[in-house]
Amino acid sequence: MSKVEEFEELRPLLFSIAYRILGSVSEAEDAVQESWLRFDGSATRPVSAKAFLSTTVTRIAIDVLRSARARREEYAGPWFPEPLLTDPYQDPARSAELAESVSMTALLLLERLSPLERSVFVLREVFGFGFDEVASAVGRSEPACRQLLVRARQHMRAGRPRFAADRQERQELATRFFDALREGDVTGLRDLLAADVSMVGDGGGKAPQLARAVTGAENVARLLASVFPRLAVIDVTFEPREVNGQPGAIFRDRDGRVLHTLALDVLDGQIRTIRSVLNPDKLGHLGPVADAWAVSREVKRARRQPR
Repeated sequence: MSKVEEFEELRPLLFSIAYRILGSVSEAEDAVQESWLRFDGSATRPVSAKAFLSTTVTRIAIDVLRSARARREEYAGPWFPEPLLTDPYQDPARSAELAESVSMTALLLLERLSPLERSVFVLREVFGFGFDEVASAVGRSEPACRQLLVRARQHMRAGRPRFAADRQERQELATRFFDALREGDVTGLRDLLAADVSMVGDGGGKAPQLARAVTGAENVARLLASVFPRLAVIDVTFEPREVNGQPGAIFRDRDGRVLHTLALDVLDGQIRTIRSVLNPDKLGHLGPVADAWAVSREVKRARRQPR
């Protein structure tokens, strides 16, 4: 097998590792590309391409994450990971770990960990690497990696919901949610929302967004039921899709350009959190991006016009 063939076979795994460490599609793709350059430029052929490339992409991602931490602390408003529609790496033996680890909830919990804790957790808990492989990848001893994993597990357990919804339950609830959203049905929406539901958006200061999170079933239902009919008037549509392994949707303007994504966090038969990513810098990998400010102005003009 040639170097190119070996690399292409491993590309899905490398991307999936980098994305979980970085929470960014674009940065993960850059890390994978840099891994290829180092692999291609290596004077000797590694005994294991998987070991070499996994180590390389992990170390690149750790360095990128360390430099990104300062930027994220200064980020305007809430920071969410870049939305991922499809995880390219599949392993039936670890399907549960892979699905859970890519959710918005899990990725936001991973943000609480140090870069080393995060990398050890991803390699060991999500992808099942041996401790010898993890130690090699992060440049620490095996005992040190075991301690890093203990701390990471504690942080992750503390923030995880106790009971997760199964896939079919989530999908059925999402179908009802989007039907009610299309109809502007306040009651239908309210019935699907947890009493303490929260709706929050990541615009990064580059798109219109709520001044703060909206909480409570009544408040969120009324806001949703009022906003989408206004968007529909100017031909904004949405396409239900899985977003980070959760029920969600992509919203588009009349020309099909991406306006924002939405993901639903479902627990105990109710929607607990609604997260939107509106920052255009985080949407480019999904296709041409809409001008959210222009859409907002058009909505305001449409509201002022007599019926």
